[in-house]
Amino acid sequence: MSCSNNPESCDGAFWCRVVYHEIMAHPAKVIRQSISLPSAVARRVKTLAKRERTSANRVIVDLIETGLEARERERRAFFELADRLARSSDAAEQKRLKEEMARMTFGE
Repeated sequence: MSCSNNPESCDGAFWCRVVYHEIMAHPAKVIRQSISLPSAVARRVKTLAKRERTSANRVIVDLIETGLEARERERRAFFELADRLARSSDAAEQKRLKEEMARMTFGE
C-alpha cells in the first residue's frame, strides 16, 4: 500500500510533510547568533521562559522584537515632533517642542 492510500502505514513525519507542506506558512530564514548575557539578565530570561512555558531562546527573540518595535515608535515620534516644529510659527510652541525633543534625545 502507498502512503497516499493508507496514512497509517507511513511514518507520521512523512505524512505530515506531504499533507501540510504547501498550506503551512514558511518561516522566515533563521540565522544562528551567539550572544553573551549578564548573569542577572540570563536569570530573568530563564524565569520568564519557565513562567511562560517556552524556551529561553523564544523569550530572547520576543524581547528583541519588542525592543526593536519600541525603537521604531520612538523614531517615528521624534520625526513627528520635528515636522511639527518645522511647521510651527508660534514661539512658545516651538520652545515646548524643542524641549520635548531634547528630552527624547538626551533624557531628563
